[in-house]
Amino acid sequence: MTDRPARPAAGPTPTSAHPALRTPICELFGVRYPIVQTGMGFVSGPRLVAATAEAGGLGILAGATLDLPDLAAAITEIRRNTTRPFGVNVRADAADAAQRIDLLIGENVRVASFALAPKPELIARLRDAGVRVVPSVGARRHAEKVAAWGADAVIVQGGEGGGHTGAVPTSLLLPQVADAVDIPVIGAGGFFDGRGLVAALAYGAAGVAMGTRFLLTSDSTVSPQVLRRYLDAGLDGTVVTRALDGVPQRVLRTDFIDRLERAGPARRLVRSVRSAARFRRLTGTSWRHLLAEGRAMRRNRELTWGQVLLAANTPMLLRAAMVDGRADLGVMATGQVTGLIDDLPSCAELIDRIVAEASAVLDGLQEGRADGDR
Repeated sequence: MTDRPARPAAGPTPTSAHPALRTPICELFGVRYPIVQTGMGFVSGPRLVAATAEAGGLGILAGATLDLPDLAAAITEIRRNTTRPFGVNVRADAADAAQRIDLLIGENVRVASFALAPKPELIARLRDAGVRVVPSVGARRHAEKVAAWGADAVIVQGGEGGGHTGAVPTSLLLPQVADAVDIPVIGAGGFFDGRGLVAALAYGAAGVAMGTRFLLTSDSTVSPQVLRRYLDAGLDGTVVTRALDGVPQRVLRTDFIDRLERAGPARRLVRSVRSAARFRRLTGTSWRHLLAEGRAMRRNRELTWGQVLLAANTPMLLRAAMVDGRADLGVMATGQVTGLIDDLPSCAELIDRIVAEASAVLDGLQEGRADGDR
């Protein structure tokens, strides 16, 4: 394992969190702490979501990689393990998005999160049913758009984040968006401890969303060999690549990714067509359904058909690593923060630690201010 900087002592877990940690999203989502576990495909399953919810955060189920019956079953499983609020991630451009929204409303799911902005009529329908709408964005203009359309809050991911990501770092993007919209802003990209939570609050956010940090917990269902690859990665162990679907994605740097980047466009397209066929067989999805989703992706994300075919690669490659444990043949989406993580706490231990650290930092700042006033 690579050497990591020592974590500063945060002191004992406080009997109650610092008052500053009770932010607008705590009331909005019905959670104790302003900490969100993001909906990572093939990672954020019922066990991780329920564990996060029980620990006082908002767990978000990765619904986009489940078919409709499996999504319903996953919601039922979460409910067996927690009575606390949770969210479900939905692809706004999915061919069966309307049925998925019906399911969320019927199941009284508290939060619907979106990687792509849902249309105003979809936001209105969810809000009328009491479901909180939380899109994820990577630019101020996108945050302004969904805020004007009626979103309840927005997750803002800076360039340090994993998966599809932009070039602007969180430290610049987060305050820019917080100044531009009047709905709660949740910072994502580079957060893993209580110091980061306090920093996000200082930038104007109402909380933080974390993916990689929750992936690296004992409640994660990712295989031990894949978890080891994450833990062994340094701060230089990730790469932003366009080789998967033509859109920048941050993943762990591996020999497989290096080979994929060296491959020509024609070879990548052949691989993508094969992956699309495997994905169709695995999920039972018809070619007609895949083509309908492809047309939606072209329309909503302004992709070429070549990029749509490349996008067919991603679910199968993510699944190979996250479900099958094939770190050698799969893709491991990750934030740069993986280079600062060296342990696998439970969700309860992680959230308690973050709250303790944040409270200690806030108390220290308050004491320093008081000393300066003497």
